[in-house]
Amino acid sequence: MHALLIHQAFTAPNQAGGTRHFEFARHAVRNGHRFTIVTSDLSYLTGQQVGAGQGPVAEENVEGVRILRARTYPSLHQSFVWRVVCFLSFMVSSIRAALRAGPVDVVVGTTPPIFQAVSAWAVSVLRWRPFLLEVRDLWPKFAIGLGVLKNPLLIVLSRWLESFLYARATHLLVNSPAYRDYLVARGVPGEKVTLIPNGVDPTMFDPEARGESVRRELDLGTDFVVTYAGALGLANDIGTVLEAADRLRDETGVKFLLVGDGKERGNLEAMAKSKGLPNVIFAGARAKHEMPAILAASDACVATLKDIPEFRTTYPNKVFDYMAAGRPTILAIDGVIRSVMERAGGGIYVPPGNPEALADVLIKLKGNPDRARRMGNAAREYVARHFDRNLHAKAFVDLLIGLGMKKRRLPDYS
Repeated sequence: MHALLIHQAFTAPNQAGGTRHFEFARHAVRNGHRFTIVTSDLSYLTGQQVGAGQGPVAEENVEGVRILRARTYPSLHQSFVWRVVCFLSFMVSSIRAALRAGPVDVVVGTTPPIFQAVSAWAVSVLRWRPFLLEVRDLWPKFAIGLGVLKNPLLIVLSRWLESFLYARATHLLVNSPAYRDYLVARGVPGEKVTLIPNGVDPTMFDPEARGESVRRELDLGTDFVVTYAGALGLANDIGTVLEAADRLRDETGVKFLLVGDGKERGNLEAMAKSKGLPNVIFAGARAKHEMPAILAASDACVATLKDIPEFRTTYPNKVFDYMAAGRPTILAIDGVIRSVMERAGGGIYVPPGNPEALADVLIKLKGNPDRARRMGNAAREYVARHFDRNLHAKAFVDLLIGLGMKKRRLPDYS
C-alpha cells in the first residue's frame, strides 16, 4: 500500500510540534508499506523556512517516510488576510507536489487549515483514489467561536466548504469522541466516521528522569518548575498563565517555563516584560525529541485554552505528553479532556481563564510533592493503558489498507 497525506502543519521529530502523523507514517513504513507526506517548506509554528533544496518541491526522507515540501508564500504569521494567502498558496503548490508522488492507493487530507483538505480531495479525484478526511479541529466552528471569523458571507462559505468535504470524503477520521458526535449531528452517517484519538508513545518518556541537563541549561536549580509546552497562539490563553505567575512573583522557588512559539509569542513576551515577571522563562520552540528532557525537568504541567464551548470537544496532544512523562497536569480546559484527566486521577481541573485558581493549585502542589508524584504516576499508568500511540498507529494503517482496497465512487456534485 502507498498512502499520500497532504498536511501543511506536518511536524518531523527534529521540529517543534506534535508528531502524530509522522509516528503513524513510520509505523506504516516499518510494516512494509509506503508513505508520502506533502507539507509546506515553512514551519507552521514559527513561520520560518524548513527543509532544503531548490525548485518548487524539495524532497527528503526521514526513517523511510518520504516528505515532499511544497513552496509556500511566507506570510503565515502576518495578518488574517495574509495568513489565508499562505494557506491558498499551499493549496495550489501541494497539488503539484502530490502529483509527483507516483501511484498511490489512498489520499489523506486533514483539517484545519481546511484549504489543504481541498487539495487532498482534488488529488483523490485526479488519481481516482479513496479520500480519507481527518478532522483534527472543528473548523470553522472554532474560528467563529474565537471571533476570528466574523464576516457573515465568509461564515456561510466556510460552512458550505465544510459540508462539501464531509460529503465527498470516502471516510472520515476524528481524534476526539466529541468530534464524532458533531459530525453525526451534521448528518454524516456514523459508520462513515472512525475515532482514533490523540495519544502518545509512552516509550518516549521516562517518568523517573529529572531533566538535569535542562535544569542546568535554563538555570532552574531546585525550583518548582511549572511547564507549558505547546503553541503560543490566540486560542491557548497563555495570558492567564502569566497572570498566575504575577500572583506568585514573590513565591520563592517557583518558575514558569513556557516552551513553544506562535503568533502571540511577541505579545506575551512584551506582557511579561511590562509586568516585570522574574519567574517566567520563554524557552522558545523545541524539537519533539527534546520534549522528554523538558518535561522531565518539570514538577507540574499546565494546559490552557480560551473559555469557549467549542474547546470542550478537544483532546490536546500536550496533555497526553504530560501524562506519559509522569507529571501532574493543571488542566484549565473543560470537556472531554477533563473527563480523561479525572478518570486517570492524573491532575487537577481549574476553571479556564482563572489565574487565581491556577496559582492556588500550583502552590498546593508545590507544598505536597507526594501528592504530585502520585498524580503523575497515575497519569502515566492510565495513558499507557488507554492512549498508546503504537496501538493507534496500527489502527490507522489498518484503516488505510481497508480504504485502499475500495474503488473510488463516482463524485456526486449535486
